[in-house]
Amino acid sequence: MPKPCPSPPCSVSRRDAVATVTLERPELHNAFDEVLIARLTEIFVDLDDDPAVRAVVLAGAGKSFCAGADLTWMKRMAAFGPEDNLADASALAAMLRALYSLSKPTIARVHGAAYGGGVGLVAACDIAIGATEASFALSEAKLGLIPATIGPYVIEAIGARQARRYFLTAERFDAVRAQAIGLLHEVVPAQALDARVGEIVKLLLAAGPAAQLECKALIRGVAHRPIDADVIAGTARHIAAVRVSDEGREGIAAFLGKRPPAWTGKSGNE
Repeated sequence: MPKPCPSPPCSVSRRDAVATVTLERPELHNAFDEVLIARLTEIFVDLDDDPAVRAVVLAGAGKSFCAGADLTWMKRMAAFGPEDNLADASALAAMLRALYSLSKPTIARVHGAAYGGGVGLVAACDIAIGATEASFALSEAKLGLIPATIGPYVIEAIGARQARRYFLTAERFDAVRAQAIGLLHEVVPAQALDARVGEIVKLLLAAGPAAQLECKALIRGVAHRPIDADVIAGTARHIAAVRVSDEGREGIAAFLGKRPPAWTGKSGNE
């Protein structure tokens, strides 16, 4: 069972097999500090270890999803030495890695501002659904900084060419543009955001949990690699192993028997 953290800085709610992690610093537009980073890391690790959790939704309380780094925290860290700054940056990098490497599907529910590290959270999730009024910025360069720890996830999401523009200009862009460059999968009106996230969750829960884990592993193992003999042989071994797994056998049997697979918890009459 994941450990809920007090609000602020964040909270965890459960409904059926879905955990919703909510950033709870609305007065600061859910900006990061070291406490929020540590709590999120704990939560992501706990959720990954919880077999009852099938999907994770990441959301923000108040007017914003996440406005990046807390300026008070940044000012405090600027006065620290190189070793303390490295430890602090490493903690942020570890939190993002924990989110990105979760074995279950993750959905970013994005509204309001998503700036700096907030963009990193969006990019680290598997699926990102944004409200029409959401706005985005990789604003670090305006502060004389760089989007370093979030960089690998953002570049994977939007590509190096788009990163060259938005890292360098630090300009704001809207949800339509975020979808066009690959940061968001879908844009919906704010009043439809929860309903659309709910629809995506239903799709996720209908698929096999072990298959989803293997899909994520497949993507990590194949992305950005040439389609050579090693990759081709690896994919053949991967599907062969999944076919003979318990879940693979159940999925095929359910399909041929025209019934819901066992992991859905539904009977053939539902």
